[in-house]
Amino acid sequence: MYASREDIGYDFGDDSKVGSKPIKPNPNIDGGWAWMIVLSSFLVHILIMGSQMALGILNMEWLEEFNQSRGLTAWVSSLSMGITLIVGPFIGLFISMCGCRKTAIIGGILNALGWILSTYASNVHYLFLTFGVTAGVGSGMVYLPAVVMVGQYFQKRRALAQGLSTTGTGFGAFLMTALLKYLCTEFGWRNAMFIQGAISLNLCVCGALMRPLSPKDVSEKCVVRSNSEDNQAKALSHSEETIKSNGVHSEEPGKKEEAANEEVLDSVQHTEIGGKSKSGRKMYGLRILKRVSQLTVTVRKGFAIWYSSYFGAASLFTNRVFVAFIIWALFAYSSFVIPFIHLPEIVKQYNLSSQNNIFPLTSIIAIVHIFGKVILGIISDLPCISTWNVFLMANFTLVTCILTLPLMQTYASLAVVCALIGFSSGYFSLMPVVTEDLVGTKHLANAYGIIICANGISALLGPPFAGWIYDITHKYDFSFYISGLLYMVGIIFLFIQPCIQKKQPREKSMEQAQV
Repeated sequence: MYASREDIGYDFGDDSKVGSKPIKPNPNIDGGWAWMIVLSSFLVHILIMGSQMALGILNMEWLEEFNQSRGLTAWVSSLSMGITLIVGPFIGLFISMCGCRKTAIIGGILNALGWILSTYASNVHYLFLTFGVTAGVGSGMVYLPAVVMVGQYFQKRRALAQGLSTTGTGFGAFLMTALLKYLCTEFGWRNAMFIQGAISLNLCVCGALMRPLSPKDVSEKCVVRSNSEDNQAKALSHSEETIKSNGVHSEEPGKKEEAANEEVLDSVQHTEIGGKSKSGRKMYGLRILKRVSQLTVTVRKGFAIWYSSYFGAASLFTNRVFVAFIIWALFAYSSFVIPFIHLPEIVKQYNLSSQNNIFPLTSIIAIVHIFGKVILGIISDLPCISTWNVFLMANFTLVTCILTLPLMQTYASLAVVCALIGFSSGYFSLMPVVTEDLVGTKHLANAYGIIICANGISALLGPPFAGWIYDITHKYDFSFYISGLLYMVGIIFLFIQPCIQKKQPREKSMEQAQV
């Protein structure tokens, strides 16, 4: 299940395997175009995650416009945040078939369309469809490729690269909060969303920068692994036949389907050559048939890769450590999202609007969040520091801040707690690194898709739940207490992960002995 370092394009010369001609490392790994990938991912985080963290401004506008309950209105923001992350596993299918670049460009168009269509909303339910679903799906189609591409282009400084790229969330939250507040004041919330939709078209430019590794790099990686694969071919031939007979891993049906499709394509080409005297309509129909057959082959290959990653013999869910990580993700993200959505109204209830207008609390979280991601990324790259321990300490600090936030009644105390929330939430930059350590680079796209899907479920249910609790108790205190306790449950699963890791090697050694 764990992928080798050559899988991401960085070749380590091994004379025993390669021979007298060691292959040079790919110059685009940890340098060159890799920094353009970081820039692209940074801009994606600004335009997507940053704008979502600023939705508290629009949430107050929607409450005044439609006069609905806080729980129902919060669904608009939570749908956009949640669907952006929930569609992660399904976006992995698009990446398998089309690649990261095409997927991100299509997502940028869809995201901008959702913002623009939302300007014509007549009720909250209309926003559910346009802003929540349409813009949310488009955001997900850009966000996952942005994270995956950084993981593919970096090996030595991966944590730092992820930290730099994800600081766009903090920059975006700070910039978009000020921008949306200004646009809503000057032009109204409808025109503000229209302008934001036009700005979101820049996501297509970010997607165009996501250049895949060249075929030359891929061929070099194949050369590195060819000798080792030849040495293992004889030993695996008997076991491979056994697996095929059991139906666990079969390549023959796929080959037969490809041969059948090639026969269809050859017949189409033969008909095109011999049918010059026929009408142009039939020739046009044959060309369409040829294209459809080629598309069918591509879709089947992509779906087979996607299906085997989630439900096949090499399913990611067989990794129990990864399953514990998913359980944590189900409770974690809502604790970070709830303050961004409901803090503007909490400040209004505490009569702190004048101070908050000078420097909003959400902006404090955003600014410190930037430094938190960079600093935690640098600390995690130190050879004497464990990335996993840094990740755990940041989570514990964040849950402590969430539980103490309702106790603060002054602007200064709220600012201190918000600063700690912003710094500790910098652990988001470590999530791709931790995920890759658990499943390997080969499965990073699908594994991280599952993680952000779990985070999406948390973001989807968190803000409406907080609004629903307020509608019942007329206080936000219990919302933070309950979400903090659920977050603590997820952290407990993280603490028991080392115990699971100790048991797994023993079981793997037993399985290998049996094989």
